[in-house]
Parts: sequence; C-alpha cells; structure tokens
Amino acid sequence: MAQRKDAPLVALIAGEASGDILGAGLMQALAARYPGARFIGVGGEEMAEAGLTSLFPMEKLSVMGITEVLSHLPELLRLRKSLVRFLLEQKPDVVIGIDSPDFTLPIARRLHDRGLKTVHYVSPSVWAWRQGRIKGIKKSIDLMLTLLPFEARFYEQHQVPVAFVGHPLADRIPLETDVPGARKALGLDAQARILAVLPGSRGGEVGQLMPAFLEAMVVLNQQDPALHFVIPAANNARREQIQALLDAQPDLPVSLVDGQSRTVMAAADVVLMASGTATLEGLLLTKPMVVGYRVGAVTYAIVSRLIKSEFVSLPNLLCRQEMVPELIQEGLTTDAIVAAVRRWFDQPEQAQALKARFQDVHEQLRGGASEKAAAAVAKLLEA
Repeated sequence: MAQRKDAPLVALIAGEASGDILGAGLMQALAARYPGARFIGVGGEEMAEAGLTSLFPMEKLSVMGITEVLSHLPELLRLRKSLVRFLLEQKPDVVIGIDSPDFTLPIARRLHDRGLKTVHYVSPSVWAWRQGRIKGIKKSIDLMLTLLPFEARFYEQHQVPVAFVGHPLADRIPLETDVPGARKALGLDAQARILAVLPGSRGGEVGQLMPAFLEAMVVLNQQDPALHFVIPAANNARREQIQALLDAQPDLPVSLVDGQSRTVMAAADVVLMASGTATLEGLLLTKPMVVGYRVGAVTYAIVSRLIKSEFVSLPNLLCRQEMVPELIQEGLTTDAIVAAVRRWFDQPEQAQALKARFQDVHEQLRGGASEKAAAAVAKLLEA
C-alpha cells in the first residue's frame, strides 16, 4: 500500500449522531494538517459537510436496543460486509471507527488482519464490564483514542497503544456556568430553588426511574414547598410518558420542557438524574447531583456479575472517589433520594467544594480534543 503522507486517504465510520459530531471535528483537524486529505466511509450530515463521501446513509446503522438490532441484523451484516469490501478495494491510509463498537470493531479486525492501519475513537466501557473484550480489541486496532483519562490508564495496563485526547463536550461547555442566563431562557424565577430531574431518554429508563423520582419529589415538596422542579423531555414520546405520571400529582410545582437538558441542568441548584453520559454534562456544569439507576431484576443479576468498576457514574469515575451519591437498584428508595437531595441544599459548603473539584476535572478534559485526536492519528500515519 503506497502511503500518501501529504494527502492521505482517511476512512471514518460513524454509526450515530454523537459519532457524526466527533468525526466532523476530527476531519476538520486532519484537513488542517493535510489540506489534500480525502475522506471516505460512513457518516452523517456533519461529516458530509466536513467533506466525507459516505458509502451509505449513517441512519442505516442507527438502531438501538436488542429487539431492534435483531430485526435489522441481516441488513447490518450486509452493510458491514459491503463496507469491508469497499475499504479493502480503496486501501485507505488509516481507518477510524467512531464509537458504535459492536459494528466498527469487527470491521477494524478484518481490515487490520489485511494490513490496514486501524484506529478506534471513543473507548467502549471495557474497563467497567466484560473486560475479556480487551484481547479482541488489542488484535483489531493500532491505536485507541479515549475521551477520559481513566480509560487510557486501563489500555496502558493492557499494552494497547492509546492516546487520551479529552472530551469535546469540555471544549463546548464554558468553564463558568451562566445560571441566570439559563433561567431566563427557560422562563424560570432567578431567585427560586430549583431541582432538575432527568429520568433518562429511553422509554425503559423513564419507566424504571420516573416513578421513584416522582415519589421523592412529592416528599421534597412537602418538606420545602418553595422548591421548583424542572424536567426536560428528550422527545414527544418521553414527554407523554412523563406527563402521564405527573398528572397523578397535579399540585407539584413542575416545569416540563421539550429537550434543552443542558440548559435545564445549568439553571438548577441540584440535579437528580439517571446514570449515563448526561452525568458528564452535569459535572462540566459543576452541578451537585444525585445519580440513580434501576433495571429489570434479570438484567441486573446478569450485568452485576460482569461489572468490575467500583463506581457507575462518570463524576465518581473521573474523580476516583465518591463525589456524588449513587443510588442503584434496591438502593433507589424514596428516603435515600430525599436525603441525598436535601444534603446538597442543606450543606452549601459541601456543594461548593464539589463545584471546585468538578471545575478541575473540566480543565483536565478541556483543550482541543479534535486537534489532539488528529495529532495522534498523524503520528500513526507517519510512523
């Protein structure tokens, strides 16, 4: 394979909207280094605008949930096969899979075995559960690009080439949170005590968490009638699901808004939320939070045996200690939620210390993630 050092052919594969954003940023940073670079693969609108020639629409890969994946499996396998064939014909200088590991890593394995350089951008949660996957990852890629520092440490321990590049969200979210601006944007009282409640974006999550969150909201309202609740609904289906539950408590002072979860968190004094990537946004906004999660009993029985991590929330993982309460499964009780939320309101000095620690983490994750990722890819290209 003749390497085009000044005008490399770069293949990128993204399977969802978040990967499309990361891919576009990386492409722009690579294009700044290599003005003649060409980009092929699979991506969405953002990557297309950055210059990607996509073999097929990214939406064909954007399926979630076991049932949905199974119903699309023949099509996904066909697309994967055609993509591998296309990339072997084109012989790009490097192939970069972006997140979506169940789709992109098997492709990387096939291409790596045929001598192509392969990179994976955004580590799967192999450090937390199913750690045996690291053996397959090691055989599939030449470089792992991680968004978080503890992920890089895990790969270093397993002798997998890795570069910690930081998180693009840390670059987009300002170091200082504009609380008055967020409240004004949402039409909220500038002086109110506000609890943001984020029960998740998927129907199953909301079904598991919102009833528990709502019971705690009722008690919190009884204890502090001036406390105002704000809930962002991820989409129309979630809005209807949440509203149906709120209808049973018509006297609660609640604002249910469409989307704008980041603005809602920015406006809040404290956040009660589902465990997930939104907890990272909460950290970057320096918000005291309570993290809850609950899944079906069978799922929990299986997953709990596979999980190796001491913590589940990103704030605690990043700080390497319990900075925020994690209320998981049977621990997600009304009393526990109420006590954890009240602690942040009643102990402002602890909330202030947490904000200072979160700001330190924000600065660590900040600093041009796309440029750092491009630098690491360039090093591999020029090796």
